[in-house]
Amino acid sequence: MTKIFDDPAQFADDALDGFVAANRQYVARVDGGVVRSTESPEGQVAVVIGGGSGHYPAFAGLVGAGLAAGSACGNMFASPSAGQVYRVAKASQSGGGVLLSYGNYAGDVLHFGQAQEKLNAEGIETRTVLVTDDIASAPLEEIGKRRGIAGDLTVFKVAGAAAEAGLDLDEVERLAIKANHHTRSLGVAFAGCTLPGADEPLFTVPEGMMSVGLGIHGEPGISEQPLPTASELAQLLVDGLLKDKPDIAGRRVAPILNGLGTVKYDELFLLFGKIEALLTAAGLEVVEPECGELVTSLDMSGLSLTLFWLDGELEKFWSAPADTPAFRKGNLAPRRARSVESLAEAGTAPVLAATPASTALAATALDALKEAQAVVVEHEETLGKLDAIAGDGDHGIGMRRGVDAAVAAAEKSHAAGAGLEELLAAAGEQWAERAGGTSGALWGAAVTAVGKTLGSKDSYTAADAAAAVNALRDAIVTLGKAEAGDKTMVDALLPFADTFSKAIDDGGSLAASLSAAAEAAAKAADATAELSPKKGRARPLAEKSLGHPDPGAVSFGLIARRVADYAATIESS
Repeated sequence: MTKIFDDPAQFADDALDGFVAANRQYVARVDGGVVRSTESPEGQVAVVIGGGSGHYPAFAGLVGAGLAAGSACGNMFASPSAGQVYRVAKASQSGGGVLLSYGNYAGDVLHFGQAQEKLNAEGIETRTVLVTDDIASAPLEEIGKRRGIAGDLTVFKVAGAAAEAGLDLDEVERLAIKANHHTRSLGVAFAGCTLPGADEPLFTVPEGMMSVGLGIHGEPGISEQPLPTASELAQLLVDGLLKDKPDIAGRRVAPILNGLGTVKYDELFLLFGKIEALLTAAGLEVVEPECGELVTSLDMSGLSLTLFWLDGELEKFWSAPADTPAFRKGNLAPRRARSVESLAEAGTAPVLAATPASTALAATALDALKEAQAVVVEHEETLGKLDAIAGDGDHGIGMRRGVDAAVAAAEKSHAAGAGLEELLAAAGEQWAERAGGTSGALWGAAVTAVGKTLGSKDSYTAADAAAAVNALRDAIVTLGKAEAGDKTMVDALLPFADTFSKAIDDGGSLAASLSAAAEAAAKAADATAELSPKKGRARPLAEKSLGHPDPGAVSFGLIARRVADYAATIESS
């Protein structure tokens, strides 16, 4: 359990500030993460990595010569926002384009994808390579659905070395994809991890048992089995990975034994000795292994084994020098420090003129956001526990961070005299920025879409309300790419939108229509307990999810009910 902090909500930012203070010869702080504090050659590809905090040395610890040019750093176990990724990439790029690389998680895919679109639109050529090394998260025939765990390191290292060698974006991308195809990982846990300020771990493992196939965000494993001896554990890990080896696998392999937080180095060394013997007995030649903490999960008691199958090309870049705070190989000439003060974008956009009706509705929207904030605060712990059943347990705290930031941004905009569109744009941007994760991206896009649809008008009608709900629905469905039955927020959203539109079309009042829609959303959210998840971190743990409703659908239903009740009080006053 984490014991050193002031405010648990600020833990990630405070830790990142301290990391930069301890490593100024390598990294500099920018809004959204860290970048190299030393110069990179003009025209060099910038490899930008990232993910949630709590995984040190991933991801900030891998920024430096021969590896990453920058790292976007989200909150604890939450993906960085699109804005954070964009700002880090802008500060990292040197004119040769940007390669984004990160683990295959829904929230990261959404946020990094939005940042990539913005960078490309500005003329900064940007590509993406997802890491999909975890063999427990999907079968081999669905390798594209696998999540990224400690195999991140092989992909980041090869891409960074290729960029350092002066290769162009096409080649850096090709080599990163190749490295990912040559990488396989499998993890186990002996106990769960605990978020800063939390009283209980995100999951527990029964005494004398071991969880197999865990993720790195506090997700429980796919199965449990009796705690093995070191030799038995080595056999389980090696056998599992060799059965899943790529078709192009040769005889030379780089093993990475990764501690997840509290397994001691002596234990890792002991286990590595067993693993090396098994690999040698299987006819493999061990090349430049790594044994230590490389991708952690706070205080999780567990470990993972990664096998990186090498050919001549990949071995060249795996063995190439690198100099970062947490990962070093060979020797590199010292680099000159660069000035980073000018990297932050300064200034704020002016407040746009708005109609009286828009300004009045902005005040109502602010009150509605405060109602959403109140219901999220009330149910934060419950939502977290529900998410921990088959996910990482951060849905409650993520929703709390997002809606708190949205309300703060909306209050600031309202005090400056902003109209509805501008107020909701600010709220949506900050919801996505502070919440991170999939839900942060979806709620941020939805709030922004509502404001854009309503705009600044002289008056508003029931038809405008229906259009706003449809815009909210379309923003979430388009961005999240989920469908009815996938066991996501969409399962509550679609009945809400359909019911609301029908009620409005039938001549119902705004309050009555919202109430009917909220009831439909709540019923649909409860019904997700019978569904098997097809999206997100819960997908690999589908069996554990059965019998429990989706936390995203539940939180949507709760907010819909509270906003409907608020609308009823306005209508009756």
